[in-house]
Amino acid sequence: MRKLLATLLTFALLLSLTTVLAETPNYTIVVNLKTLSSEYWQTVKSGIDEAAAEFGLTIDVQGPAAETEIAEQVQQLETQMAAKPDAIIIAPLDGDAVIGAINNTGYEGLVIFCDTDAPYEKKVSFVGTSNQVAAHSGGVYGIELVGKENTKALIIYGQEGDNTSNLRKAGYEQALAEAGLEAVAMLSGNNTTDGATKVMEDQLVANPEINLVLCHNDDTAIGALNAVKAAGREGVTIMGFDGNQSAVELIASGDLAGTVAQQPKLMGYLSVETALKALKGEAVEDNVVVDTVIINKDNFEEYLAK
Repeated sequence: MRKLLATLLTFALLLSLTTVLAETPNYTIVVNLKTLSSEYWQTVKSGIDEAAAEFGLTIDVQGPAAETEIAEQVQQLETQMAAKPDAIIIAPLDGDAVIGAINNTGYEGLVIFCDTDAPYEKKVSFVGTSNQVAAHSGGVYGIELVGKENTKALIIYGQEGDNTSNLRKAGYEQALAEAGLEAVAMLSGNNTTDGATKVMEDQLVANPEINLVLCHNDDTAIGALNAVKAAGREGVTIMGFDGNQSAVELIASGDLAGTVAQQPKLMGYLSVETALKALKGEAVEDNVVVDTVIINKDNFEEYLAK
């Protein structure tokens, strides 16, 4: 009799579990980042992967070969959306191009933007940093290091037309303007180390008085540093943006002055969490802000340990 009761109880529990599982939707979420071929975006992906494992999801993560490949991203997005996933998370290289892809495919699922926002009216949420505010803080810090009366600043921004690049450039310009300054020059490094190296090489000749370089990201900062070292120049303060481990190591060695650190892993994680909440019908914020901090000689050890 006891064996029969135990068998019936086990059967009831299995039936209950099967019913619960059957009622749990098998959501499909896909992601397209600006690229997967950089330290920063691999860190964003690690947060996405962590969330996928925690929530029991299988997430297709794609990205073009480089942050200059707008057409490739659009092609990838069109293919991903053709499969009609429940939600798509996008870090757009070009907002207008991405919105065009969404409209052209007739995609009706949920859209979440990660890292870089875009003016798509039907988007559910933007998860990322307030780029202008963060860059402003980096600019203020750089000016303080050099001294307002001595500052001769170069801004190396990112890809032409990229929303994130525009916002960071505006933040740096704001910091300079508040100090009564203007940039000696503002040029695109195309989001690459090599591109930034070329810009810096040219500017060391054209404007040798430059003593502060405000960079779009850490790859840009490393490119500028390479040019400064190759030229044997001293007294040039370089600020990065992203908080990549490679930049933190250069802060530790005294080669970079600092970096405005985003939390890319958290950004990736929160993007998936936000998409899942929205799919379940839960309320989500229009803007999920991921805070930044300036990493410098005083606190780099904390970030090297992570």
